[in-house]
Amino acid sequence: MKKPSPPETITVAIVDDSAGIRRTLTKVLARDEGLRCVGEFGSAEEALVGIPKLQPSVILMDVNLPGIDGVECVRKLSPQLKKSQIIMLTVHEDTDVVFNSLAAGASGYLIKPPRAAELIAAVRDVTTGGSPMTSFIARKVIESFKRTAPSPRETENLAPREIEVLELLVKGFAYKEVAAELKLSYSTVHTYIERIYDKLHVQSRSHAVAKYLGA
Repeated sequence: MKKPSPPETITVAIVDDSAGIRRTLTKVLARDEGLRCVGEFGSAEEALVGIPKLQPSVILMDVNLPGIDGVECVRKLSPQLKKSQIIMLTVHEDTDVVFNSLAAGASGYLIKPPRAAELIAAVRDVTTGGSPMTSFIARKVIESFKRTAPSPRETENLAPREIEVLELLVKGFAYKEVAAELKLSYSTVHTYIERIYDKLHVQSRSHAVAKYLGA
């Protein structure tokens, strides 16, 4: 009997100006054998050079960085990282900052310092289509994009299957759940999602959902 292949390692990059916090986050990630830190960066400037070369699965991004801040760093990185998911790390639940981060391309946020279990769960969740954030922030994102809804032509370009996938994302389904619901492979769902992003001209799940709801 053929042995099942081991799960793919989730690679993580950390961007935080505190060496102590970077060290702590790295130790927490090391507790889960399925996660691996592949890079640490003390500034946005360093991250903008190093992260595109690494193409990590997940990026943990501090909001309050010296020089270029975390939100602007996300805005600059997102176009270069088609398959990376970004989780913001904030000291306070500043709704405007979190909203701007999500609009720039982040997929969620955690309040610093995150508990070990919370951090590991969020990293795993975001790679399967989850978006760790409060419902209040999610609603704020949706309301904003409703004010700048896409042209009908953008949503009309979606194929019936792509609409089915997107409607499940709107309901909060993770990628694996979408695959199970539609009886598709995980890789096929990813392909549909990439097409949806291209057609709606977005780079994150939250932005795609908001655009669809605002159409």
